Amino acid sequence: MVEATDTGREDACLLHAGGSVIASEICEWFVREVLPLEAALTQYLQHNWRNRGDIEDLLQDVYIRVFEAAQKQIPDRPHAFVFTIARNLLIDRVRREQIIPIEAVSDLDALNIAADAPGPERSAMARDELRRLQAALDYLPPRCRQAVVLRQVEGLSRKEIAGRMGIGEETVKEYLAEGVVALADILYGETRRRP
Repeated sequence: MVEATDTGREDACLLHAGGSVIASEICEWFVREVLPLEAALTQYLQHNWRNRGDIEDLLQDVYIRVFEAAQKQIPDRPHAFVFTIARNLLIDRVRREQIIPIEAVSDLDALNIAADAPGPERSAMARDELRRLQAALDYLPPRCRQAVVLRQVEGLSRKEIAGRMGIGEETVKEYLAEGVVALADILYGETRRRP
């Protein structure tokens, strides 16, 4: 458990709250319920945020939002409340990072950024790969090919595939395993049967 006096956060809590009796109760709640979550919260932030240098700032931002919300009403379930605030804060940060100020892109040619559209070589390579994949799929037995297409192209679950094909889930599992191995062998293996 984190001691508030060790971190100095209790004093900051009182300063932020303005020193009233109600604020003192909120500070006590904060120290008792929120600060013990610091290790788990730090781990959560490290797991979900790529820049380790931002973790301490994120942690402080979470604390500020929790404290300000608690001034209106102390939540019944502090653990869920704190982690929901942390998640929402991360979402807000991601959204903010994706916004580029208009001044930064006023002259796109000066930025020397490549266009998102693939070049002609890349398009030709992609078409060639698609032709190879179609040829490999055509080489599979029909039921096996159908199961692989339903799973990999349409994204259906094994249960949905079984229902659509009128077979058991174990049979679907076998078809998928056989199909993936055969495709890998055809596309990347050194077999005689390569299309």
